[in-house]
Amino acid sequence: MDLPDILLIDDNKIRIPQFELVLNFLEYDLTVVSSEDCQDESFDLSDFDGIFVGATSEKLAVILRTVTEKQPQIPTYLLTEKDPQPLTSAIQQMVTGVLEWPTVYPRLMEILGSLQKQPGRSAPLPSNKGLAGRSAAIRKTRDLIDQVAKSDATVLVLGESGTGKEVVAQALHRASLRKQKPFVPVNCGAIPGELLESELFGHEKGAFTGALTTRQGRFELAEGGTLFLDEIGDMPMPMQVKLLRVLQERTFERVGSNKTIQCDVRIIAATHRNLEREIEEKRFREDLFYRLNVFPIEVPALRERAEDIPSLVNDLIKRLEAANRGSVRLTRKAMALLMQHQWPGNVRELSNLIERLAIIYPNGLIDATDLPEKFQAYDLPPDANLDWQEPEASEPESPASEPKIMFDRAISPAAPSTIQLPEQGIDLKEYLTDLENELIRQALEECNGVVAHAAKLLNMRRTTLVEKLRKVDPA
Repeated sequence: MDLPDILLIDDNKIRIPQFELVLNFLEYDLTVVSSEDCQDESFDLSDFDGIFVGATSEKLAVILRTVTEKQPQIPTYLLTEKDPQPLTSAIQQMVTGVLEWPTVYPRLMEILGSLQKQPGRSAPLPSNKGLAGRSAAIRKTRDLIDQVAKSDATVLVLGESGTGKEVVAQALHRASLRKQKPFVPVNCGAIPGELLESELFGHEKGAFTGALTTRQGRFELAEGGTLFLDEIGDMPMPMQVKLLRVLQERTFERVGSNKTIQCDVRIIAATHRNLEREIEEKRFREDLFYRLNVFPIEVPALRERAEDIPSLVNDLIKRLEAANRGSVRLTRKAMALLMQHQWPGNVRELSNLIERLAIIYPNGLIDATDLPEKFQAYDLPPDANLDWQEPEASEPESPASEPKIMFDRAISPAAPSTIQLPEQGIDLKEYLTDLENELIRQALEECNGVVAHAAKLLNMRRTTLVEKLRKVDPA
């Protein structure tokens, strides 16, 4: 189920961690900002499906007015203390409802259950830009996307088949100033050469046999946005000449017309071929290559970032679950075997494997012996034979009065396996806080103190990280 995204605007240092703890436990995507941050004109409220505002803020009326002016359609609830002061009529008109905090479970679930994903809005782009993983190779790719996204420079995405070149192109578009305009993909290798010109530039009625009506081409459909030319290395030479002219002049004519049409599109091209070798063999124009190769981004092969496979597997499973196409879990042994494979089909091959496993073993736990035969040839590394108990096949439900939390260690390869609970016990809240602060410190050190970059490493919003830093150092 695709849960709605929640925003908390609050300055109450006691209520914020309580609210975070509850919503994180319920697996909602929560973003926390201060009353000051939410009034920043650049802060986009459209990313959220429900907003909670702390009533103790001195700027309550200003905050609510900001919210209702920017996004009046988003349900907004007021968080109040027990036995709150009566609300003014002006405040009442700006909120959907009131939630006393601390609250009771039925009331909270009633409100959360009423929130829905906004129609026509996809989930906000995660900080990893759709490229799961923490390896140096994939982080470099994300950094390159950040560097070029805001410009109109032509980008050439290089990489083997299945590495996710279109994912990179989509991330570039969504991070660009053209994100509100169309993203139009064209696979140059899948369209016959004699039809590609009409597909790109359109045609007039009667221009050729079968042209029964006037038709817009992909350049016109992408006006103001991004045109993604996939497999540009497979484009026929005559078409390369015509494309070069469009890139130089920013004009074209439909097939069968002499009327010149101006175009304003950003070009992102991609290929799995070595274009410099193609130039040597006279299959690709050198002048077109230099027009396209303004800002190259090379997507690493999966075998070059095997440490990202657990993150990719988790991401692929979440996508299956969101699309109601089943789910699976993998043991550490199974994951260890996946990380030894060379993956000639890259992420596409991995995606197909996970989908196939979800069909064969619906909602099952995949061990090493359940993987296809080609994976059985690999040896398990010593650290894959970890001492932990696999979940039972069926677990009786706990009484409603005693909710039970199941931690799935089978699909949490990043979780420490050597932590032991001291005999005297620990303060779990303090321990988790110290662990979070240490990871934040490491992220800031790695990013030379740049908060925005550290937030990306931690997969959180910049404003959320700023708020956490204020809790550690209020000054």
